[in-house]
Amino acid sequence: MKVKQISIFLENRAGRLDAVAHLFGEAQVNIRALSLAETSDFGVLRLIVDKPAKASETLDEHNFTYSFTDVVAVEIPDKPGGLAGILDVLTENDINVEYMYAFLEKATDKAVVVFRFDDIEKALAALDSNEINVLNGKKIVEL
Repeated sequence: MKVKQISIFLENRAGRLDAVAHLFGEAQVNIRALSLAETSDFGVLRLIVDKPAKASETLDEHNFTYSFTDVVAVEIPDKPGGLAGILDVLTENDINVEYMYAFLEKATDKAVVVFRFDDIEKALAALDSNEINVLNGKKIVEL
């Protein structure tokens, strides 16, 4: 199951991240997970939101550069070694992780790790065959 992620390209200057947060707040777009990576000139804000179409419309209206990417959200035990167990499966199946970020579920003892893989279909097959819980976009929004 793939999840749609928005990657927004931001100039590396004060107020750009704040602008996105305010625009999404005004548009009633709820941010469920995020990651921010930066270089000296720009940053990439990666988000999973509850209303991707509304987020896209809002970004278009305000001339932001962005793209959508398919990622995979995996539920893991929130305990020491939980992430290592997932990474072992990926390594054994020769699956490369391009990047990842994590957040905790509110009502359980699980964490959710969002992965971007070089071969998403191969990764999904390996996770499925090892009975690792992959979450769909609807489930992520409900957390």
